Amino acid sequence: MPPNSTTLKRPLVLVGMMGAGKTAIGGAVARSLGIPFLDSDEELVRAADRSIAEIFERDGEAFFRARETEIISRLLDGEPAVISTGGGAFLSEPNRAMINDKATSVWLKADLSLLWSRVRHKTTRPLLRTDDPLATLTEIFEARTPIYAQAQLSVEARPEYSIEDMAQNVIATLSEADLLKEADT
Repeated sequence: MPPNSTTLKRPLVLVGMMGAGKTAIGGAVARSLGIPFLDSDEELVRAADRSIAEIFERDGEAFFRARETEIISRLLDGEPAVISTGGGAFLSEPNRAMINDKATSVWLKADLSLLWSRVRHKTTRPLLRTDDPLATLTEIFEARTPIYAQAQLSVEARPEYSIEDMAQNVIATLSEADLLKEADT
C-alpha cells in the first residue's frame, strides 16, 4: 500500500496491555502514513545490549522503568513518528504527562480473553513468569485499565480485526480528532 497523503501533526504513542498489538499495529500505521515506527522496548534492548527479561532479572523493574522514561523522552523529541511503548510505560504519571504533552496517546483497548489468547504461549513476558500467569494477567489488566483510559484516544481491538484493520481504525480515529495534516510532498 503506498503511503497516505496525510501525516501526523505530532508523534503518536500507542499504549495498552501486553498483547494489545502496539508493535504490529504501530508498524502498520507508520507504513500507511509513510513515517518512522519506533518501539521503546526495542530501543531499550539495543541501548542495554540485553533482553527486557535480562534487564528485569539483573537490574530490577525500577531500573528498567527509569531507562524506559529516558528512551521515551528521547523518542518524543525526534521527528513525528509512531511510537510503541511497553505495557507498563503509561503507568508512570511523569511518562503520561510527557506523552500527553508532546504527543497524541492512543490506547489499544483489548479485552482480557483476547490478550490472554495472544500472550499465553510467549516466554518473553517477565511479568507473566508466575505459577498462574492468567491470574497475574487478570490482576495487571484490572489495575492498568483505569490508567490506560487516561489516554487521549482509544481504539477497540477485536479478535476478527486484522493488523491492517486496526491500523486503519487508528488512522480514522486520528482523522476524526483532526490530528492529521497533509504530508509534505
